[in-house]
Amino acid sequence: MSGADNVVWLGTPAFPEAARTALADTRLRANLRRATGTIRDKRLAVAAELEDWEDLRETAAQVKRRSLRHLDHHLLRLEKSVSAAGGVVHWAADAAEANRIVTALVRATGEEEVVKVKSMATQEIGLNEALADAGIRAYETDLAELIVQLGGDRPSHILVPAIHRGRSEIREIFRREMGEWGRPAPEGLTDEPRDLAEAARLHLREKFLRAKVAVSGANFAAADTGTVVVVESEGNGRMCLTLPETLITVMGIEKVLPSFADLEVFLQLLPRSSTGERMNPYTSLWTGVSEGDGPRNFHLVLLDNGRSVTLADEVGRQALACIRCSACLNVCPVYERTGGHAYGSVYPGPIGAVLTPQLVGVKNAASLPFASTLCGACYDACPVKIDIPEVLVHLRAEAVEAKRRDRLLPTPEALAMKAAGAVLSSPRRLAAVQRLAALGGRLIARDGRIGALPGPFARWSGTRDTPAPARESLRAWWRRTRTPTSEDRPTTTEGKVRR
Repeated sequence: MSGADNVVWLGTPAFPEAARTALADTRLRANLRRATGTIRDKRLAVAAELEDWEDLRETAAQVKRRSLRHLDHHLLRLEKSVSAAGGVVHWAADAAEANRIVTALVRATGEEEVVKVKSMATQEIGLNEALADAGIRAYETDLAELIVQLGGDRPSHILVPAIHRGRSEIREIFRREMGEWGRPAPEGLTDEPRDLAEAARLHLREKFLRAKVAVSGANFAAADTGTVVVVESEGNGRMCLTLPETLITVMGIEKVLPSFADLEVFLQLLPRSSTGERMNPYTSLWTGVSEGDGPRNFHLVLLDNGRSVTLADEVGRQALACIRCSACLNVCPVYERTGGHAYGSVYPGPIGAVLTPQLVGVKNAASLPFASTLCGACYDACPVKIDIPEVLVHLRAEAVEAKRRDRLLPTPEALAMKAAGAVLSSPRRLAAVQRLAALGGRLIARDGRIGALPGPFARWSGTRDTPAPARESLRAWWRRTRTPTSEDRPTTTEGKVRR
């Protein structure tokens, strides 16, 4: 299975069709509006507490730009540092290779189950499915990811994967499915958040204590020390990162930072931008292996899977600076109304609309760059100042160009644009077209408006009130009303034109 097959959910409709279905789901829209609004307000409040918030954003943006510019250098430093600390580094060019590496590492332990820390990278490569094919069961331990897994569902938000589920739905999933995966849900389970969290805690506790192998992602890794970082809010990550004998971390190559000191900036920005907290309740840092403390074996899988290709795009590469905070999702008017499933990708929302097409190829996700109003709210919210609107426009142009190259005949839109260019480049042709438009408009207009237009223009006119062209163009009016006077005519003085 290719990287594109995993990043994009196969069989899902293009965004316009999927969004139309999502918009009809009133419960989904209510859940999204309430959740994103709450997180958005909390983020604004805690960000306003810092007088240097904008300075932090600018510093983070510069660190990310510098890191991406010299990514090869920092990755080699990271490999050297991790190896020196007793870890083992593996390089994976794509999803298939990463899955082979992780599967082989788990098989080498003799175990048939793993516990997992929430990880976008492992979702991107379809690791759970690959392990299942090899007879290895992966247990998600993040509460929202657990809900998604038990429900046979797909995540719909970067930070809150089960944001599309209500409390009563979650209760029914727990009652129905927990027993199939381990400890059943308690009798008389209610839909109170406290009771649902307690049911998940009891269900997962035995897995934490039994598991010999854990799989995680990584928020950051410091090249100079080899330190890997995971931030989370529930403590499940700490259990996975410390109790098992073997820890396997799958990390996108763009997550590396030049130095440990850079964490000072990002550990202030990430919690405020993601959960609206001043700091994450659990920030776990580890460097290789330590005798008598934590896992005895540590493996770091560095994942490319389209990132090198993205890095070569001078405009699009800024998407690799993303720290997966989801702030852009929580301010996006499109995401708030459609949810994450409409994007048909592991990465939803504005960042998904620019990251997914680059990881899998624009042709394989051509509708996503158009899933935006270009309002710019995502850029204002991004803690690392990714200019998502700029990348969206850039990818839209690529999508149109890719479509043009694949067609034997030009599209009606391309023909229309070519004709418009020919007309607008000549004042004489423009004047002639304006006269014809004015005449035609008068013939078919009713009450100053044009009804349905013929041919390929019907879809446009069917959803818009098209005003009739003016009887007289500005150029014609100017020539008719502006008769040159003697003061308007140029005179010459000593061979020079004077006005």
